[in-house]
Amino acid sequence: MKKQADLFEMKERESLGREAPLAERMRPRTLEEFEGQNHLLGEGKVLRQAIETDQLPSMILWGPPGSGKTTLAMIIASTTGAQFSAFSAVLAGVKEIKEVIQEAREEWKYQKRRTILFVDEIHRFNKAQQDAFLPHVEKGTIILIGATTENPSFEVISPLLSRSKVFTLNPLIEKEIEVILRRALTDEERGLGKYQTAIEPEVIKGICQLANGDARAALNTLEMLVLTTSPDDEGVRQIKKEALKEVLQRKAYLYDKSGEEHYNLISALHKSLRGSDPDAALYWLGRMLEAGEDPLYIARRMIRFASEDVGMADPHALQVAVAAMDAFHFVGLPEGNLALAQAAVYLATAPKSNALYSAYQKVEKDVRELENMPVPLHIRNAPTSLMRDLGYGKEYKYPHDYPDHFVEEEYLPENLKGRIYYHPTEQGFEIEIKKRLEAWRRKKREKK
Repeated sequence: MKKQADLFEMKERESLGREAPLAERMRPRTLEEFEGQNHLLGEGKVLRQAIETDQLPSMILWGPPGSGKTTLAMIIASTTGAQFSAFSAVLAGVKEIKEVIQEAREEWKYQKRRTILFVDEIHRFNKAQQDAFLPHVEKGTIILIGATTENPSFEVISPLLSRSKVFTLNPLIEKEIEVILRRALTDEERGLGKYQTAIEPEVIKGICQLANGDARAALNTLEMLVLTTSPDDEGVRQIKKEALKEVLQRKAYLYDKSGEEHYNLISALHKSLRGSDPDAALYWLGRMLEAGEDPLYIARRMIRFASEDVGMADPHALQVAVAAMDAFHFVGLPEGNLALAQAAVYLATAPKSNALYSAYQKVEKDVRELENMPVPLHIRNAPTSLMRDLGYGKEYKYPHDYPDHFVEEEYLPENLKGRIYYHPTEQGFEIEIKKRLEAWRRKKREKK
């Protein structure tokens, strides 16, 4: 079998030879160069110990773009001396998997060298493709390292998850990105050290903030700034904050309208509204709107919230939410965003009650689990003489004919007589509703 050159020497020669982007040239080669993820790679942490003792399980690296998933897989292979085979789930299929497995068998048979199979975007593999890994992961033919930006619980099949260890990578913090940027500015071999630069601290800080935890994005921005800035008379590239505004016209928001971040942000908005925090609600609303979320999706979620978490504590909440949706329909972007912001503040500051939501959950349970008995005859409509002869509507008591427009009557079917679903709270308008219900129920008890 063909012997391979050292992984990083080969990658480095290829990258430098074709003038790869700065982010590729500055890819860390050792654990010592790797920034961030101290919860996994700090001294004494499980993953670091597994790498250093060469006791690697198959694993799923779950994290946002630019957090180091691919780099970490390459470092693991280099550190442990394993053969590194990589392909993207976007391009590869079962056929390619079988070829890699065969190569792994031969590598072990003739070289006694294990194979790390790195699968980028493993969440894009369908069930059949993921199933193809199972027997080889179980036998130890390969050490599978899958990388994904999506929650593995939803995107990776259970049998494969049970045979792998999931490691969660966090977005890099600004201090970690700053270390990476300054290393790139001084590295003459792989970085930008051959250029004389004078870069304002505000520029570095701005790049770190705008990167959203993505080291690759930060390095790409830095490279563009340096290369598009002309040297002055002394050969120094003076990089000022105005240049950053020109190079990066709009912040690249971390958002995927069909992915996990979509659900994370709408959850944050919902919980901020429920927690009566208008400031947090406005922030998460803004995050979604500025990232391109469908405003009408947000409006629909707020309408749901108005019934689920405010309910009868403030009956106007539903009207406000529906009005915000109508207003957005009428004026569109960007003016319509204010109507949604107004609704968010109203809902956050409204009295809260889930009594209506809880009542309907109980109704759903009874409808599903109990016998659906016929509607009692006395509350059936009787539009024909036949129906009247059958007793439809017989002895129905018309509430408007009684004092206070109320009469003691039973409206539930026989098997649910006396059932109470709705229990109003002591919040907002429900205080008044509770008083009315207690008075009516007291009259029913007195009659009995």
